[in-house]
Amino acid sequence: MEGYAEEGQVKLLGVDYSSFVVRVRIALALKGIDYEFIQETLQPKSDLLLKSNPVHKQIPVHKSELLLQSNPVHKKIPVLIHNGKPVCESMIIVQYIEEAWGNKAPNLMPKDPYDRAIARFWVAFIDDKVVPCLWGVFTGQGEQQQKAVQELVANFLILEESVRTNPCFSGKLYFGGDDIGFVDIALGDLSAFVKALGKVTNSVLIDEEKMPLLSAWMDRFCEADGVKEVMPDPAVMREFISARIVRFTSPPAAN
Repeated sequence: MEGYAEEGQVKLLGVDYSSFVVRVRIALALKGIDYEFIQETLQPKSDLLLKSNPVHKQIPVHKSELLLQSNPVHKKIPVLIHNGKPVCESMIIVQYIEEAWGNKAPNLMPKDPYDRAIARFWVAFIDDKVVPCLWGVFTGQGEQQQKAVQELVANFLILEESVRTNPCFSGKLYFGGDDIGFVDIALGDLSAFVKALGKVTNSVLIDEEKMPLLSAWMDRFCEADGVKEVMPDPAVMREFISARIVRFTSPPAAN
């Protein structure tokens, strides 16, 4: 399997500031896998086109032919291309990396079946509960945004409680134990976005007093080798969020 990681055999389509792309980059870095990072531009086509779609507030973007061919269903990043075969969806890619390079440390998934099930449960919780709330804070305004903040904080408190009481996580450096694992990658990739979003929106999303364990875990995760090298720059992330919020909140163009 190690031979598969030769230059030109592993490619990743994505952008620096995408939390979902960061998931994959962390997994590749932890496994020590060399790859070619192909940056998608994903630049909006025009302000006029954006303002012409005020209901859904989707940002129309240019997408490369390689991305469209590699992920024809969702047409989204990240996409991992291994020996010419594309794998889509961030956590599916992380699982693929663990299975394809299972002989490389560290193990991203627990070996015990029950522990693996618990890890998958919390990753689903993160994607189904935490991520939508983050999106609500990111795109919402006024009461809608405040409601999203409250729901996000409530979900973070659930995670705080799991770190404190769940025997799979309690008393350990990471959700994965002594090493970063599946749940750490699913949640930790959001760290830069959470911190930047809190500053831009003037919201307390991770309260150090109410969430001491989760807060300490997040700081530890962000400083870990294999993570800090690929995490988005905080200033760049704040700039990206600020620019997108302006676009989301701009009134539709007059006829």
